[in-house]
Amino acid sequence: MKHIISVLVENKSGVLARISGLFSARGYNIDSLAVGETHDPTLSRITLVVHGDDRIIDQVKKQLNKLIDVVVVDDLTDRGYIERDLVIVKVECHGEKKKTFEEMVDKYHMNILDASNNNCVVQIVGEETFVENAIEELKKLGIIELARTGTLALSKAL
Repeated sequence: MKHIISVLVENKSGVLARISGLFSARGYNIDSLAVGETHDPTLSRITLVVHGDDRIIDQVKKQLNKLIDVVVVDDLTDRGYIERDLVIVKVECHGEKKKTFEEMVDKYHMNILDASNNNCVVQIVGEETFVENAIEELKKLGIIELARTGTLALSKAL
């Protein structure tokens, strides 16, 4: 089962290395990882997407909580949460592909960041499945380059 784990950590060098080392030492795979400073510059939020049964996820959370620089570990999976992925894609969009490209931009609410006569750079933001579907359609045009964040998530407002 897919789990989204939010980890609030002290914003210090080496924290991410210790957390990723914890996963690799136990043979657990991280499907997605996103890190960024919070509104408090002394704290960073790490959003991890991992797959595993309840036993594995409980073990991961216990191990994370043992790390000194970890402030809070929160498994958002069983609660309401908002998730988003961000992807920037450079695609071919010339000639006959132009009309198809424009339809995809509308369908997936893409933002055009840059354009030339031969290719375009777009931004896609949404839930993982939405982003994956958009990427699959863009492959038909010819993806030149692609960069993406990991999943970002927060619990819903109460």
